[in-house]
Amino acid sequence: MTERAAERPRWRATHALSPWAVVTLVTAALALVPIAAIATTAMADTGSLWNHVVRYVLPQSTWNTLVLLAGSGLIATMVGTGAAWIVSAYDFRGRGVLEWALLLPLAVPTYIMAYAYLDILNPLGPVQGALRWVLGYSSPRQFRLPDMRTMWGAIVVFGFVLYPYVYLSTRAMFLTQAANVTEAARTLGVSRSGIFWRVALPLARPAIAVGVSLALMEVLNDVGASQFLGVRTLTASVYTTWIVRTDLPGATQIALGMLAIVLALLVLERWARRRQRFASTAQNARQMQREKLRGLPALIAFLLGAAPVLIGFAGPALYLMVAAIRRFEFAGLSQALIRATLNTVSVSALATLVVLSLGFAVAYAARLHAGQWSASAMRVASLGYAVPGTVLAIGILIPVAALDRTLGGLWHAWTGLSAGLLLLGSGAALIYAYAARFIAISAGGIDAGLSRIPPAYDNAARTLGQGASGTFWRVHLPLSRPALTAAGLLVFVDCMKELPATLLLRPLNFESLATLLYGEAARGTYEDAALAALLIVAIGILPVILLARTARAIR
Repeated sequence: MTERAAERPRWRATHALSPWAVVTLVTAALALVPIAAIATTAMADTGSLWNHVVRYVLPQSTWNTLVLLAGSGLIATMVGTGAAWIVSAYDFRGRGVLEWALLLPLAVPTYIMAYAYLDILNPLGPVQGALRWVLGYSSPRQFRLPDMRTMWGAIVVFGFVLYPYVYLSTRAMFLTQAANVTEAARTLGVSRSGIFWRVALPLARPAIAVGVSLALMEVLNDVGASQFLGVRTLTASVYTTWIVRTDLPGATQIALGMLAIVLALLVLERWARRRQRFASTAQNARQMQREKLRGLPALIAFLLGAAPVLIGFAGPALYLMVAAIRRFEFAGLSQALIRATLNTVSVSALATLVVLSLGFAVAYAARLHAGQWSASAMRVASLGYAVPGTVLAIGILIPVAALDRTLGGLWHAWTGLSAGLLLLGSGAALIYAYAARFIAISAGGIDAGLSRIPPAYDNAARTLGQGASGTFWRVHLPLSRPALTAAGLLVFVDCMKELPATLLLRPLNFESLATLLYGEAARGTYEDAALAALLIVAIGILPVILLARTARAIR
């Protein structure tokens, strides 16, 4: 018996399939249902509508999506990597503030960023008004900036909102690079900038690939920002094909194309990290020493680090605060906003409980039944995080609507009464979508927490007469509370911010803060939506604080 096998909890050999494993398999199957439904529905005959989609919709939408992915990915890479290097390689006044402030754009969903800058950069808005005053112009006809509703506007918005994904992973890689590597480069006469290009950047390539992949998946998931900015992406085409043209098979066919792009991104991320394995020469290697900056260089470094924060967070947040105060002074809190807030909190809280329960079951089964099947089941259960919300909503709608019809028919045959839409009308389909999309956050975070609990604790509980469930309640659950709390916070905020799935699967007369904002912005009543946007951003700061504390722990 190997030492690794001896460390495993003893009940693994006696229980071939525990209830935890059953829940894991069911969760993985439910994660596959939307993808199977899309593939099946996409094979249906759509007649002339599909010819119209292929000829007039797909080419432009695909090109727009690829350009948007390339442009926003480039900005996110440059800004995130550059900011990570500035705060990791240099020491200057204000660096400690920038370390956590550079994460703040994560609190601003892309659709809120687009909504804010559309009003800020409006020809009659504050920015263009101030520029005309400085330049001596009196009318927008004399001077105006290029329209924000263009591809370049969308690229800038996505790039400056999503760069923290690259910043977070790349900064962690820079901080864990051993000092002896950079010192060896310095002894060979390599400058500080040369160390970045020839040593630090190649070593950080796996982390950059991970961050960029996450950012691009967020771009694919977006439906609000691209519509606000007038860019017809594949996600927007799925939405309009389904809602406007009522062509569900056509929408699923476009959704299959989006899944192909997601798969390509995952393959690209794996390819970018191929053969990228680096090891330190010592278990507790010294971190790279920061170069002390003073005077003008320190000011330039601070301004370069602060610029992404100003563009990606401070500007939109300040605008939302001013607009919200004006709206509140004029009309107070509307009943629609109060209802939307209660709806958002209640549904997000319920979804978080479901996601945490399923995530703990999946992670705990992986601990009890260590092996290839449990790891594969965990990966399958987490597939939804890589699937755009619009695509996931379509994949859920098809089987849930069929089940609703079946249950309604059985209820009518039994009682003679109409049951209505039990699942779609009650919000169960929306909870399903949240669970399928965000279980990866829950399972991954809890699995990381469980991995810190030594297997000896399991064996000790076993010798005291506790089974797997007893050990769970008395040992693993108490010790996993920090990981469980962190995962719950992340899931709750993501459910609250989720727009595509909520927009498409919400019950009738149900408004969340995200859908309320979307509706007001679509009507052009920006100030009416400012309070909802400000609430989303304020709550979204909570996981940013958590991430900042985690980042400080690895300094």
